[in-house]
Amino acid sequence: MTAHLDTALLAGALVVLVAVTAVRLSVRLGLPSLLVYLGIGLAVGETGPGQGFTDVELARSLGLTALIFILAEGGLTARWRDVRPIVGLAAVLATIGVVVTIAVVAVAASVVLNLDVRTSLLYGAVVASTDAAAVFSTLRSIALPRRLSATLEAESIANDPIAVIAVVLLCSTSWGHESVWSVIGDVAYQIAVGTSVGLVVGLAGTAFLRRAALPASGLYPLATFAFIVGAYATCALVDASGFIAVYVSALWLGNADLPHRPAVRGFAEGLAWLAQIGVFVMLGVLAEPDRLPSAVLPALAVGAALLLLARPLAVLTCATPFRRPWREQVFLSWAGLRGAVPVILATVPLSANLAGALQLFDVVFVLVVVFTLIQSPLMAPLARRLGLVHTEQLVEISVESAPLESVHAELLELTVPHGSRLIFVEVGELRLPELGAMVSLIVREGRTFVPDVSSRLREGDRLLVVVGPDGRSAAQERIAAVSQDGRAASWRPVRGSGQRSVSGPGERSVSGPGHGPGGPGSQPRERPKSRPPRMGERRGERSSEPGGERPRERGGEPGPE
Repeated sequence: MTAHLDTALLAGALVVLVAVTAVRLSVRLGLPSLLVYLGIGLAVGETGPGQGFTDVELARSLGLTALIFILAEGGLTARWRDVRPIVGLAAVLATIGVVVTIAVVAVAASVVLNLDVRTSLLYGAVVASTDAAAVFSTLRSIALPRRLSATLEAESIANDPIAVIAVVLLCSTSWGHESVWSVIGDVAYQIAVGTSVGLVVGLAGTAFLRRAALPASGLYPLATFAFIVGAYATCALVDASGFIAVYVSALWLGNADLPHRPAVRGFAEGLAWLAQIGVFVMLGVLAEPDRLPSAVLPALAVGAALLLLARPLAVLTCATPFRRPWREQVFLSWAGLRGAVPVILATVPLSANLAGALQLFDVVFVLVVVFTLIQSPLMAPLARRLGLVHTEQLVEISVESAPLESVHAELLELTVPHGSRLIFVEVGELRLPELGAMVSLIVREGRTFVPDVSSRLREGDRLLVVVGPDGRSAAQERIAAVSQDGRAASWRPVRGSGQRSVSGPGERSVSGPGHGPGGPGSQPRERPKSRPPRMGERRGERSSEPGGERPRERGGEPGPE
């Protein structure tokens, strides 16, 4: 027994290491890593320890469990400031868009493959969901407008629960015995209860984590995921959509004012990567290479209907009322990548022993591989051809907070990024003491020193800022303002004005030069006409700004200016 366990652990470790190493190759080629993982799974299933794996029920359960962690990572890492402007379009694409996709693909499958109504609808429901992992990995190398990339990312996460609901309803034993209105009522119930449970769990988790003051930072990610998984389980007990509850609760917790938020995000990303690796390799093991050639032609037919008919029609129906430009609609139509979720959903009818389920699984498997190879490499050239690529990127400041319970204070840590206008600003010019905060330590090129008011900040500096119990938000807003506008920033923090790209204690995002706080196209904040003189400066005199004459060297920090 122990020998088998040791062998399994060794095999698992080798698979994960190969999969992690393969990510670098897939990024260079501009392809989603899911293709590599599926290939590893096929190899393991044919010649490795996965030979003879046919447990469809286990594959379905593990796949849906992995989907919980993938959706949770999507919610925890999404910034509400990015999601809020496009939440309407993303919601319509994830609901009406899914319905349109199911209908068009079902008609095509029925005509081309001569399938019955239920099986045709299953084909449409299984492939209706775009894949968050595939979309994220492909968009990472394309500098799209934030509104467009946020739409694709939000849709790819939000349409998963709707597709799951559709597939489960089609596979249920009540199929054919319920009226259309009963089905609509069931779907509405699952969405409403799932959303409500997600909000309640998000609020409860926020209240707990704010007051818990846990003794180790590693406990915060565990507690966060305990709340998220609890949201899913609660909905499952009342026959509601647990996946909607997962995403809503994760989105709330990810944007709440909580300690150690970057640590939570890092943990979520690692867990999601592990879930993706595991589920793709498992699905590759489950597939039978001997059966796949016979599924190529049906996969090409269904995939062509999906890519050339269903997806463009869904985008046109959903995006036109929001007055999205035709260029964005073209890109949205092409960028609807399929990945893990359709293959996972294909195991649901397989585990239910429905007629034609085996062929459905093979067709979806081939479809995902072939059309990912077709769509992914062409996304960047298409974006450039449509004039959607933005060369200027937003500069972000990441601020991590940790509670100092014994002294009723908090410690903020931030790094001065490239392009930030914090560079060459003096510590005294941040005017943090009047907000109940102080820069207590600077780490520069591996050396630490205690700054004075005349110490100038440099690119790459790590600042440790101690703030009082009520000064964290004001201090972060002030740092965000100076990072965006430099010394000319208003020296009174803007509380709750929405003028800053502020999303909580985990990461404070600040637009780079030439952009307002909302990103490209937003209106810049009005600059003050004058400011008080700085320390050591007479009224009417101005020291040089970054980009002009080099600032005069001052004491207080090691190394030459």
